[in-house]
Amino acid sequence: MKTNKSYSKRIRVTRNGKLMARVAGQNHFNAKQSGSERSRKRRSVAVKLSMRVRRRFLPGTGAK
Repeated sequence: MKTNKSYSKRIRVTRNGKLMARVAGQNHFNAKQSGSERSRKRRSVAVKLSMRVRRRFLPGTGAK
């Protein structure tokens, strides 16, 4: 089965197999947010996906 490229471009697989993704809502209209909120959105967050979704969309990427 082929890897879903649109999925794999949005999700990064760490060395241990953890899935990291970008926080949503940081493209524009950020001036009215507090500085702490903007800095929090710059970080990546861990994503929880079921094994069924990982098997279907991310085969061969090492996602555990």
